[in-house]
Amino acid sequence: MSKDDNGLLDWSLPVMRAGYAGRGLTYLVVAGISLWAIFRGGQAQGTESAMAVMADNAFGRAVVIAAAIGLIAYAIWRLLDAVFDLEAYGTEAKGIVARLGMIVTGLVHAALGVGVASTISGGSESSGSGAEGGSSGGGGVAGAVQTVLEWPGGRWIVMIAGLLTLGAAVYYAIKAYKASYREHLFANEATRRWNDVLRAGVAAQAVLVAVAGGMLVVAGFRADSSEAGGIGEVFDWLQSQPFGQVLVVAVCIGLLGFALFCFVNAAYRIIPVLHEGDGPQTLADSMRQARAA
Repeated sequence: MSKDDNGLLDWSLPVMRAGYAGRGLTYLVVAGISLWAIFRGGQAQGTESAMAVMADNAFGRAVVIAAAIGLIAYAIWRLLDAVFDLEAYGTEAKGIVARLGMIVTGLVHAALGVGVASTISGGSESSGSGAEGGSSGGGGVAGAVQTVLEWPGGRWIVMIAGLLTLGAAVYYAIKAYKASYREHLFANEATRRWNDVLRAGVAAQAVLVAVAGGMLVVAGFRADSSEAGGIGEVFDWLQSQPFGQVLVVAVCIGLLGFALFCFVNAAYRIIPVLHEGDGPQTLADSMRQARAA
């Protein structure tokens, strides 16, 4: 694809930056509100319930609006990335799978953006119980699963979706272990300094996605949409495990790292098609050179 094709790349970069920034802002709010709720004796919050708490005042509503716009921008970016192969994944089987995954991710974030935007009118009332109450916010997921379960073969569709989600969790875990995200970031002082935090953030995301995927598989197997849920229900499940409160706090702290990961991508992510010929040094190249020195 040429840099001049339809002027696409003239605006794909700012859309990508806005998308990652909005995604980072969302995780920052969810993790921050959840930790504050736990500190006050409450429970961790799901995405929409955390955003509803934020929407209680003018500043908070501005944050929610920015997050919703950012999530929609991220959805647009992922769809553009998949269709026009902006990150040069190619047309081999592995590349096609990666690009299909981007489309699914884009659709999920579009729905999440709409859900976040819907909290603006409701404020904390839409969260059910505010910052100290339960972690609601999975109704949208459960409702979507219930709709699919009513389709012919719906149980299998939900279970397959769950298995694909578990596959995404494995991808995040490998990404954290190998720190492969460094191949897509410019090398500079900021990305070098925060590398360990970025890795921890991606690992925390892997935990969230793995639990959510397992819940989908169970929901499909039992044909029970109440088994599925979003981040709030993932927190509930973690809370029910041995040392559950410690697990939830650890994941919330990790999500602060994932928020930073998103912000760093917003500022320093490399788009291969856009930067071809510029020869930017990636963080991975820089670290390899440092080890060889």
